[in-house]
Amino acid sequence: MADYHFVYKDVEGTTTEWDDLQRKYGNLPPKPDTFKPAPFTPAADPDLRPKSAAWIDEKSPEELEELEDDDLDDDRFLQEYRKKRLAEMQQASKVVRYGSVVPISGSDFVREVSQAPQDVWVVVLLYKDGVQECGLLHTCLEELATRYPATKFVKIISTDCIPNYPDRNLPTILVYNNGAVKGTIVGLSQFGGRRCTPESVALALCKSDPVLNDGHSNNASKDDVIDGVRKKFIETLVTRHEDEEDYSSD
Repeated sequence: MADYHFVYKDVEGTTTEWDDLQRKYGNLPPKPDTFKPAPFTPAADPDLRPKSAAWIDEKSPEELEELEDDDLDDDRFLQEYRKKRLAEMQQASKVVRYGSVVPISGSDFVREVSQAPQDVWVVVLLYKDGVQECGLLHTCLEELATRYPATKFVKIISTDCIPNYPDRNLPTILVYNNGAVKGTIVGLSQFGGRRCTPESVALALCKSDPVLNDGHSNNASKDDVIDGVRKKFIETLVTRHEDEEDYSSD
């Protein structure tokens, strides 16, 4: 007859009185914590999320085109919102984007500036290497070119653009639209002198016309553009102040 051996195993974490006394007097190590698995939380199904305008904003143009009205829970607002967002994305994709200060030569001027699309504002920097003020203004324009990619920024050596143009007038800004000169700014005084910033340059450029275009605001008025520039200026000041406080605290 076979022998059967049973091993009794109590619930995990259960101890005897004897073990408890031994631990009390330091003869046994502390009782290990009872293992508890992390609570199980099933992953959220994106298809079950409530549909909203924010949900639509997350979609790419391709995903919006694939959406059908049935996918929007028969909500007329969401159906119309989807169509509106898709139209905005398609319009934005048509906007010509530049994003940097492009060097041009005298032979390029007519094609790049005078013949630019009618709805595009062109900012032309007349400069010369070695003139410190030109470098300061160029740095500001590079920053503005990234912020306002639908505005075209170019730079050209002053005498390549205008023969015998005096160096004392550098830097000079020419603003073009629809093939015509809309503004001329000589020197740095209107930009705040040697302490000019991208924001002060932006405000001067938009003083009489909505020169700067971020590609998102179609037919923006001069006041709308200036309000946007001021908001960016305030955001920059706040960020700079916070960075200075962090630096001083370190």
